[in-house]
Amino acid sequence: MRRARVLDVILSLAILLGLLPNIWCADEDGRGRSSGSAVSPLVTSLIYNQISNFTSVFNKDISRHLGFCIKDVDADWNGAFNFSNNLDFVTKCVREIKGDVMQRLCTAAEIKFYFNSFFERGSSNAHFLRPNRNCNLTHWVPGCESGWSSCVPPNVKVDLRNSKDMPTRTNDSRPCCEGFFCPQGITCMIPCPLGSYCPRAKLNKTTGICDPYHYQLPPGKVNHTCGGADIWADVTSSSEIFCSAGSYCPTTTEEVPCSSGHYCQMGSTGEQLCFQLSTCNPKTATQNMHAYGLMFIGVLSIMLLVIYNFSDQVISTRYKRLAKSREAAARSARETAQARERWKSAKDGAKKGAFSLQQLSRTFSRKTTNKRSEQLKFPSSFKPGTDNSPLPHVPMKPSAAPKAKSNEPSNLTKMLNSLEDNPDSNQGFNLEIGDKHIKKQMPKAKQLHTKSQIFKYAYGQLEKEKAMEEKNKNLTFSGIISMATDDDIRTRPPIEVAFKDLTLTLRRKKKHLLRCVSGKIMPGRISAVMGPSGAGKTTFLSALAGKVTGCSMSGLILINGKSESIHSYKKIIGFVPQDDVVHGNLTVEENLRFSARCRLAADLPKADKVLVVERVIESLGLQGVRDSLVGTVEQRGISGGQRKRVNVGLEMVMEPSLLILDEPTSGLDSSSSNLLLRALRREALEGVNICMVVHQPSYALFKMFDDLILLAKGGLTVYHGSVKNVEQYFGGLGIHVPDRVNPPDHFIDILEGLVKTGSNVTIEQLPVRWMLHNSYPVPPDMMHYCDEIAQSSSGKTLSTEGATEQWQDVKFNVDIHRDHLELNFLKSHDLSNRVTPGVLRQFRYFIGRVTKQRLREARMQAADYLILLLAGAALGTLAKVNDETFGALGYTYTVIAISLLCKIAALRSFSLDKIHYWRESASGMSTLAYFLSKDTIDHFNTLVKPLVYLSMFYFLSNPRSTFTDNYLVLLCLVYCVTGMAYVFAILFEPGPAQLWCVLLPVVLTLIANQDKDSEIAKLLGNFCYPKWALEAFVIANAGRYSGVWLITRCGSLMQSGYDIGNWNSCLLCLIFTGILCRLVAYVCVLTFQKK
Repeated sequence: MRRARVLDVILSLAILLGLLPNIWCADEDGRGRSSGSAVSPLVTSLIYNQISNFTSVFNKDISRHLGFCIKDVDADWNGAFNFSNNLDFVTKCVREIKGDVMQRLCTAAEIKFYFNSFFERGSSNAHFLRPNRNCNLTHWVPGCESGWSSCVPPNVKVDLRNSKDMPTRTNDSRPCCEGFFCPQGITCMIPCPLGSYCPRAKLNKTTGICDPYHYQLPPGKVNHTCGGADIWADVTSSSEIFCSAGSYCPTTTEEVPCSSGHYCQMGSTGEQLCFQLSTCNPKTATQNMHAYGLMFIGVLSIMLLVIYNFSDQVISTRYKRLAKSREAAARSARETAQARERWKSAKDGAKKGAFSLQQLSRTFSRKTTNKRSEQLKFPSSFKPGTDNSPLPHVPMKPSAAPKAKSNEPSNLTKMLNSLEDNPDSNQGFNLEIGDKHIKKQMPKAKQLHTKSQIFKYAYGQLEKEKAMEEKNKNLTFSGIISMATDDDIRTRPPIEVAFKDLTLTLRRKKKHLLRCVSGKIMPGRISAVMGPSGAGKTTFLSALAGKVTGCSMSGLILINGKSESIHSYKKIIGFVPQDDVVHGNLTVEENLRFSARCRLAADLPKADKVLVVERVIESLGLQGVRDSLVGTVEQRGISGGQRKRVNVGLEMVMEPSLLILDEPTSGLDSSSSNLLLRALRREALEGVNICMVVHQPSYALFKMFDDLILLAKGGLTVYHGSVKNVEQYFGGLGIHVPDRVNPPDHFIDILEGLVKTGSNVTIEQLPVRWMLHNSYPVPPDMMHYCDEIAQSSSGKTLSTEGATEQWQDVKFNVDIHRDHLELNFLKSHDLSNRVTPGVLRQFRYFIGRVTKQRLREARMQAADYLILLLAGAALGTLAKVNDETFGALGYTYTVIAISLLCKIAALRSFSLDKIHYWRESASGMSTLAYFLSKDTIDHFNTLVKPLVYLSMFYFLSNPRSTFTDNYLVLLCLVYCVTGMAYVFAILFEPGPAQLWCVLLPVVLTLIANQDKDSEIAKLLGNFCYPKWALEAFVIANAGRYSGVWLITRCGSLMQSGYDIGNWNSCLLCLIFTGILCRLVAYVCVLTFQKK
C-alpha cells in the first residue's frame, strides 16, 4: 500500500529531525542551553553537517518506500531541507526559547503519529489528529493548540530515535518558533521545508483568525496568543505556508517580492531571470513568452517554406534541364535522320548519273577520267551551294592534298564520307570518322551515363524506327534496339492462354457469371471481347488474370499448354483496369517512368528504360502533356482521354508478354482509339498476347482486331474466332448484317434483344449452336435447345459427343481441384524469367515518388499545421498548467487533440492510395518498399507536428518542465497514433476510419483516468496509450517541483498511480506501440486485398 510506504518514509524523516536537537544542545548536560550568540556559528555548522550525512543513512529506505515520487534522494532532500545558506531562523529560535530546542522537537514516534493521521484521514482532515498521550479529552495543554509547542520535563531524557513511544511533553508551552510548524494535537515542532514561509502569526481582530494561517485562538484562554505555522500538507488542503506566487523565500522566515525583469513561481526560494524578449512585471509569477512563441512559429514557417520552395525549385529546374536536353536530342536525331535521307537520295542520284556517263568516260585519258569521276559523284540536276541542293556546299577535294593544316578535310567532309561508307550509322554527325569498324564500336546503352547521351540514344533509335516503318510497314515500333544492331527483331517470351469449359459461379447466389467458355488467346494477336451488358466480359478477363474473388471457378486454364498458375507470370503480365487508376498528383512522364523502373528487368540499362518510356509516350500521343499533372478530383489535369491512355501506358512500359485491357477505348474518340489500337498492334508484332474488352468499336477499329470473343448474357460464348470469319459464321445461321451497319453493333443488338435475328434461330439457341459447331459439351439444362435446332444427323452425333466430353469433365474437375490445392498451399514459382529490382531499389523509387506527392500536397500539409497551431493556442490559453495537479488537465486535452488531429491526417497516407496499391502489388511491385516509403516520408510530419503544437501550447501555458521534455513526449505520441491510423486506414473505408480515429482517443483517455482503486480499471488503464503519454507529461512536470512541494508531489502521483521513474518506460511503451501498429498495418496490407 502506498500509504504504508509513505508512513515508513515519514518515520525516516522523524529520525532525521530527531538528530537535530542532539546537535543543537551544545552543553554537556544535554539540556540544550546556549551560552550566547558566540555559539551560533558552531551550532549552524554542526546542524548542516548532520543534515547532509542523514541521506546516506536512510537512502535505501526512502528509495524503497517513496521511489514512486522521489527519484534522486539526495537532490530532493537538499531541495527541501538544505539550510546551509542561511540558518538564522535556528539561531533565533535558540535564543527565543533559551536553548531548549532539543526538548521541543518532535521525536520519530510523534512525526509518525502526525503523518499517519494525515494520510489515514486524508488531506481534508489534516487539521484533526487522533487523541494521544499528550493531547486528549482529559488532558489538553496549551501546547496542543495550533502553532504552539511544549517541552519535556527537566529530568526526562528524550530518545529522538525512538519511533514507538511518544514522550510526555506538557511543560513550558510556548508559541512555535518562526521557520517551524506545530500541528494541532501534538506538542512538538517540525522545521518548515525550503520554499515555505513560516512567520509568526498575527491575530486579525476583525475575523479572529491568526493570519496568514487559518486557525483561531482557543476560547476562554485570555493569555493564549497566535503562534507559528500549524501544518505542512499538500497545496490543495493547506497552502498557507507555501511561498506565494510573485514572491520568493530565501529562508523559511523571509518573503521578498519579485523584482522587475524576474519571475517567481509559487514555492520559489529565489527569483528567476526572465528571458530577453519576454516581459516580466514586478511580482509576476510567470514570464510572458508569447514573443518566443511567435518567433518560433515564424522560424518554423520560414524553414518549411524554404524546404518546400527549394525542393520545388530543384524539381522544376531539373525538369527544365531534362526538357532542354530532351528537345536538343530530339532535334539532333531529326536533323541526323533528314541528313541521312538527303544523302541517300543524293548518292542514288549520283550512281544513276555515273552509270549513264560511263561510256563517255572511256574516250578520255586516264587523268581526265579520274577528274571526271570525282565530279560525277553529284547528279547533274544538283548544284552544290544552291538552295535546291539537298546537301550543303562541300569544296572539292584536290588530288594531291598539301600538308598545310588549312587544307585538311573538314569535319563536315568527314561526316559525309562516313555517311557514304555507312548510311545506317547510329550516331550520324556525332561519329568519329575514319574507323572501318565504326558500327561495332558504336556506344552501347550500358556505356551511356549522362542525360544528354541517353536522350540522344533514345531519340536516335526512334527516328531510325520511323524510317524503317516507312520502308517496311511490318516492322515493329518497339523493336528499336534490335534494328539498331542489325539483329533479328526482338520478341518477348510468348504466353498462350487456353481455357476449357471455364465456369464462374457466385458462391452465395449460385448464379453463373461465366459458363462453358472454351477457346484460347494466342501471342501476336489482338483478341476483342464483346457482348451486351451483363455478359461477363470483365469477369472473363479477371478470370484469365487470376483476379476473381468470391466465386467458385471450374474448368481448366492452361498457360503455354501447362496447368500453371497465372500468378507465376505476373511480372510479364499487364492488366489495365476499367477505371483509370493513375496517380493524379504526378505528371504523365513520372507515372510511366516509375512503372518502368519498378517492373522492367533490373539489369536493363537505364538508357533502354528511357527508350521504352519515350517509345510509349510517342506511340500514345502524349508528347504534349508529358510534363502535366494527371489531375485529381480537386485539381484539374489532363483530359479524360489522355488519362485513359496513361492508364494503358502504365502497362505498356513494362513490356508485357500478355496484356489484358478492360474497356481501354471507353471515353476515347475515334482518332484516339485508332491511335491506341495502332500502338497495341505494334506491341502484338513483337509477340504480345493482347486481349481487351471493347464497347461498340467503329468498323475501322473492328477490322484492326485479329480475333473476336462474343459473349451472350449469362457468360455463354456465341462466337470465338477470327474477325474475318464472323460474318460468314453468322451468315450460315441466317443472320446477315444489313448494309451500312457496323457488324459488332448489329450482333450486340441481337444479343441484347433489340434487333431480331432475321431467321428461325433464337437468341437462346446461339450459344448452343456454337457449342455444337465446335463439338463442345452442352450442359444438361440446355439440351432441350438441341431439339429446336435444325434436324440434321450431325446434331445427334454432337450431342453424343457432348456426353463423352462430360465424362472427361469429371477427370478435368479432379485435376482442377488438385491444382487449386497446390496453388493455395504451395508458393507459386516465378516462370517469367525476369528479375525486377529488389526491395531496396524499389524503396528508393517509392521514396522519390512519395516525396514529390507530399510536396504537391503542400496546401493540405499547411492546413494540418494551422489546425495544430489553433489547437495549441486554445488549449494553452484555456488549460493553464495547474500546480495542484502539475498540469494534468491541460496535458489530458493535449493527448486527445494530438491523437485526433494526427490520426485523421495520417489516414491520407493509405486511404487514398488503396486502389493504386492493389494494382501495383498485383503486378509484382514490393509491398514492403511501398509501406516503408510511406512511413519514412511521414516521419517528417512526426518530427514537425510536435514543434508546431508546442510553439503555441508551451509558451502560453508555461509549464515548469522543459521544452525538450514536452517535445520528446509528443514525438513518441505522434509516432504511436500514426501507426494506429495506418491500421484504420487499411482495414476500414475512409468514413469508418475517421470515426474510429475520433472515438478511440476519447474512450481510451476516459479509461486511463478512471478510479485507480478498481483493479479492473487499473489493469485496463495500463494498456491504454493515453495513460503512458499523460504519465510522461505529468512526471516531467512534477520532477521540477521540489522543497515545499514534496508532499504535494507524492500525494498527487500516489493518487494518479504514476511513478516518477517511469518516464523512459512510458516513452518506450509509446514507441513500441507505434512499431507494433505498423507491423499489424503491414500484415493487413498483405492480407486484406480488394474484395
